[in-house]
Amino acid sequence: MTSKKKRLDPIVKMGLGILLGGFCLIAFGMYLSRPDRSIPPYSLGAQEGTLVALHLPSWTSDPEIESLIKRFGDVGRTTRDFAKMKIRPTTPQDSRGRYQTIQIIIFSNPSWAEPDTVQRYVAGSSGKEEQNEEAAFRNEFEAAVRAGYRVDDTGHAGWIGPWNRSQSKDRTLTMQWIFQEPWPQAEAGTMSSPE
Repeated sequence: MTSKKKRLDPIVKMGLGILLGGFCLIAFGMYLSRPDRSIPPYSLGAQEGTLVALHLPSWTSDPEIESLIKRFGDVGRTTRDFAKMKIRPTTPQDSRGRYQTIQIIIFSNPSWAEPDTVQRYVAGSSGKEEQNEEAAFRNEFEAAVRAGYRVDDTGHAGWIGPWNRSQSKDRTLTMQWIFQEPWPQAEAGTMSSPE
């Protein structure tokens, strides 16, 4: 019996070593695979239509998140090619480009960025009896968002803080806007259009 125990100890140690080595390899891979070393490491959690959920380590500071939001803004302002940022095309059939509309939300807790969770959020409630439960889920989902970035026909914007998509007044003050910029042609179109 003691000989079995001696044989199991090296096997258990080897198994723990492989497990810990796997976690280190994943973390190191996330660090090395990021597009730019000046932004924090992040992973694509889920993508549902134009909504993209990312997650990053919980220890990521607000200034680091701000650098990531600014990088998304730089890409949006110049090329709108978010493929370099590990995001699949959100408008692949649009003749104007593959990323005409995009909504990126960033979580620290990876469970909120899971495909099933994001899909449930996008689908919304289906029946009257589920409306209260779904409303609570949507509020929790939006409150768990740590930052975000959006692009549409009018311009782009980035923020830190919970997603205030439902426009609830209690969360408006928690959103810190990094930038809100209209596209130059949108400004020109607005200025030249008759009233």
